[in-house]
Amino acid sequence: MIRLLSVVILVSAFLPALSCKKEEPASEKAPPQQALNPYSSESVFDEVKKKLQENPNDLDALYHLADLYDRNAQYQEAIEAYKKVIQLKPDMGYAYFKMGTAYDRLNQPSEAINALKKAIKHMPNYAVAYNNLGVAYGKLEKHNDEIAALKKAITLRPTYSSARYNLGVTYLKTGNRKAAMHEYEALKKFDEGAAEALMKEIKKRA
Repeated sequence: MIRLLSVVILVSAFLPALSCKKEEPASEKAPPQQALNPYSSESVFDEVKKKLQENPNDLDALYHLADLYDRNAQYQEAIEAYKKVIQLKPDMGYAYFKMGTAYDRLNQPSEAINALKKAIKHMPNYAVAYNNLGVAYGKLEKHNDEIAALKKAITLRPTYSSARYNLGVTYLKTGNRKAAMHEYEALKKFDEGAAEALMKEIKKRA
């Protein structure tokens, strides 16, 4: 089953869960280097690593390296790089968020939860972090925590399709079809595709 990821997809055990990977936070922008190269390549890796050889504490270069690893699906390497970023800038919420996303992709939900909670501490209004936190709780079948996190994401962004879809699926997992229908009705108002996907899940469990 697939859950929708807001602008990108972070998958959970049920319907591909929508967890967002590439969306920028409202309260904090990633370092400029993140946008320099949308696709990883050996030449770019070499260039960034050269900068770090010259200055191991170059925060922008470290973040760029972490992002390149992440884009290249080298998630463990990305995590280690994000840890170094956080050592230099402990209040960088987006680095915690990206690290949590990487842990999720490695199917390490407990570690993802810890990182995402720290991201939320520094970015309390970032709806995507709450959505992804809910997805991670879902992998551990902590459905009460999952619902609470997804509700918070929707409170922050009422038209957040991924979070509403994920919440609807979670309600179905807990046997609350009425609540799932409520999310379906809400989705119909602004995202017919997500609404249709949720209805398919509802019908499966009828």
